[in-house]
Amino acid sequence: MSPGQEIDIGEIVLHHTSDAYSIDFEPFGSFTWSKWPDIHLGGYALNLTPTKHVVFMLVATGLAYLALGLAAAGLKKQQAGRKAPTGFAGFIEQLVLWIRDDIAIANIGKNGARYAPFLVALFFFVLMMNLIGLLPWGATATGNLAVTAALALMVFLVVEIGGAITMGPRAYLGTIFPHVDGVGGVGGILLTAFMAPIEVLSKFTKPFALAVRLFGNMVAGHFVILSLVGIILMFGSWVIGVPTALLLAAIMLLETLVAALQAYVFILLASTFIGLMQEPHH
Repeated sequence: MSPGQEIDIGEIVLHHTSDAYSIDFEPFGSFTWSKWPDIHLGGYALNLTPTKHVVFMLVATGLAYLALGLAAAGLKKQQAGRKAPTGFAGFIEQLVLWIRDDIAIANIGKNGARYAPFLVALFFFVLMMNLIGLLPWGATATGNLAVTAALALMVFLVVEIGGAITMGPRAYLGTIFPHVDGVGGVGGILLTAFMAPIEVLSKFTKPFALAVRLFGNMVAGHFVILSLVGIILMFGSWVIGVPTALLLAAIMLLETLVAALQAYVFILLASTFIGLMQEPHH
């Protein structure tokens, strides 16, 4: 922003939260790349150019892989020396065991252990994306509804496919065409037919709630932070700037907690939805 230019807080907020084909490194400039040519499939144009949020999703993937890889290597060394897990490796091990025992198995049941790797990967991926957005020049990919929708779709597929495999085709169809005990004949058929669209809709409302909840919480925090930054820049006064900066620091600490909390809530709800589809509905 050039000296003397009028401050537009709305533009600051939208610029830093929206997706783009560039990454800002203010005040040093920005790195911009060209959009790739479209791929035409059946009359539809498909563009596979990575955006800013895609780049930071890849960074989050690398950081999650690095954290888990370093922990695994540390645990192997400690086990070879017949020592109890300590330090970073011990912390990650306890975190993984907590996800397996207190989230996966507690909410899913006897089949929970088989879903633990999925939930662990999901937790660290979402956590890293949330935290990266709090770093200078970073961007929060979970502040993009397309990203959270893709994560929710993945959970939806695990819920439905896992449920169909565990319950069997007949019991799974019962989750779409429920039978109401005590109602038979034509009335039972009509009631089942009436409830089927509601049951199908309920299957889609769960991932929808997952996507919107994570997206809304992450975007709201960044709107507050960027608005406070805009206030400091707009007034340029110590009287306004100092208390606003202190409030901003407190909110940044709170957002760090929120980043971890939202990753936890996401896998908690995911495990709950998976658990609901592990037993036939009665």
